[in-house]
Amino acid sequence: MIYLNGAFMPIEEARIPVLDRGFIFGDGVYEVIPVYSRRPFRLPEHLLRLQHSLDGIRLRNPHTDSEWGGLLEQIIARNHSDDQYLYLHVTRGVARRDHAFPKGVSPTVFIMSNPLLPPPAELLTTGATAITAEDNRWLRCDIKGISLLPNVLLRQMAIDVGAMETVLLRSGFMTEGAASNIFVVKKDLLLAPPKNHLMLPGITYDVVLELAKEHGITHEVRAIAEHEVRTADELLLTSSTKEIMPITRLDGRQVGDGRPGIMFSRLYRLYQEYKDKVMRGGAINTL
Repeated sequence: MIYLNGAFMPIEEARIPVLDRGFIFGDGVYEVIPVYSRRPFRLPEHLLRLQHSLDGIRLRNPHTDSEWGGLLEQIIARNHSDDQYLYLHVTRGVARRDHAFPKGVSPTVFIMSNPLLPPPAELLTTGATAITAEDNRWLRCDIKGISLLPNVLLRQMAIDVGAMETVLLRSGFMTEGAASNIFVVKKDLLLAPPKNHLMLPGITYDVVLELAKEHGITHEVRAIAEHEVRTADELLLTSSTKEIMPITRLDGRQVGDGRPGIMFSRLYRLYQEYKDKVMRGGAINTL
């Protein structure tokens, strides 16, 4: 069951006009929210990021946070899985094809749910493989826009060679993954690239840094040079749907000793403990 412009319906019945600006121009934004035991995870942070994306494309938010919360509650209740991931999609609406913003047009709002499946156990014990590529996307990667063709092409480069993710490099520094944030571990130091217009401000990225601060893990948020990525002891991948995963091979070479490392094991355990607190009704927004 999905939500589309004021109505709940089976996804097979959903229809979007061909002149929707999301279809014609990719003129819209989206958000992905994990749900555990039918509770949205860090919902205020996700809605804040949605607002940032809407502001970035100068599109009025069609709902208040309270209204979004009510719609999401209904979507969660109308779908079967206890663990889900919600996809919110907002476009500028339907209008004749013209680059200029149309006036008096209502945004298109679409919400759907899919089962949230845990990463395969094998990837947690052996690690994922990744490749590197030059980050050739636009300069507003902080906007979670639906125009994802560059990300699609960059991630397909990894799929084509049997890898899981593409680690992106721009002017000699790491930005993020094609569909994830990336952390670098050197000895006992956790490194994270700074939030800016060249990367998506990940919610799981935030949780990892909060956990590091709370539990005394030495960490730095700064620009990470390509050579630091290639000589890392550990590489970690984070996203709302994959949580935290180790990368143990990069461009065909092993990362560190080729096995998930101590930093991954510790952060993964801390993340699961924090998530369990959320599921039991403990702190949702802060540690």
